[in-house]
Amino acid sequence: MIGKYLVERFSWITFYILLHLFIIFVAYLDSAIPLRPILYIVFLSLLMFSMFLIFRYKKETYFYKSLEAREDNLDITNIAEPESPFEKIIENSIFNQTELLKKSAAIGQMTLEQEKDELLSWIHEVKTPLTAMHLMIDRLDDGLLKSHLTYEWLRIHLLLDQQLHQRRMPFIENDLYIEKTDLETIIFDEIKTLRSWCIQKGIGFEIQLDVSEVLSDAKWLAFIMRQLLTNSIKYSENADITIYSHERAGQTVLEVQDFGRGIDPKDLSRIFDKGFTSTTNHRDSAATGMGLYLTKNAAESLFISIDVKSELGTGTTVTLTFPKRNDFVNITSM
Repeated sequence: MIGKYLVERFSWITFYILLHLFIIFVAYLDSAIPLRPILYIVFLSLLMFSMFLIFRYKKETYFYKSLEAREDNLDITNIAEPESPFEKIIENSIFNQTELLKKSAAIGQMTLEQEKDELLSWIHEVKTPLTAMHLMIDRLDDGLLKSHLTYEWLRIHLLLDQQLHQRRMPFIENDLYIEKTDLETIIFDEIKTLRSWCIQKGIGFEIQLDVSEVLSDAKWLAFIMRQLLTNSIKYSENADITIYSHERAGQTVLEVQDFGRGIDPKDLSRIFDKGFTSTTNHRDSAATGMGLYLTKNAAESLFISIDVKSELGTGTTVTLTFPKRNDFVNITSM
């Protein structure tokens, strides 16, 4: 700050020094003016000027130091009280700009909330004709047509479900209810929902649950399983998906293994990034890049760790490690 202060006052300091040099120069040229007393006066003047600069430095930089130390947010309460007219102009400008930004942010937040509520309402309204459509598809006699329509219906259903959970994700802590949850019930319900898709792709399931009960939120755990199973089915053909659970170090571990196309090693670190699809199959229009991102967020809220191992062309194994019972003290206190 000292360097900045000297740069700010450079013109004044230069003018003051040049003025005294001019006085010395005049005294040197004019023999009627004694040079030694002039030099003495100039020395005392420069000494007093230096002391004056030191005193003014603390006073003039106090306000600007508070600006420099201020965090980049809309809180201006930690700014020092302005003293000079210029400092008051700066404070008024910052205050007016902050108020304008707060109003814009409030309007933007209100608009966003309104759009979110409208979208949630729309999703719930669409579910009614979607359910009616499913009932009509079930009445069809043409097996091939029924299979194709059921698959397309399922795609719409899964996309709407993903969108619904995406909108709820920012407020997931308000929606959690931790209880004893039966893994077998959740897994079989999700497989039943995806049954027509599995039949169409020739996919079966091998399930072995040594531990079938965990402490978790049933609704969000079902969402996590739905996303994992959807991914496994989407990228597999004519192969079984293995699901098994066991206990390790006092924690329940659930593994979902498929034998599909796998994931390129260079993509593994990015699969949970928002919007990331693949660098290997970049033209895959079926991928949205949101499923695993939402899965990761939901799992973190439930203190479930996710580990993914995969080999390109061989398959993928997703491991869910559930927290110990004591860890749920943190979840229930949210």
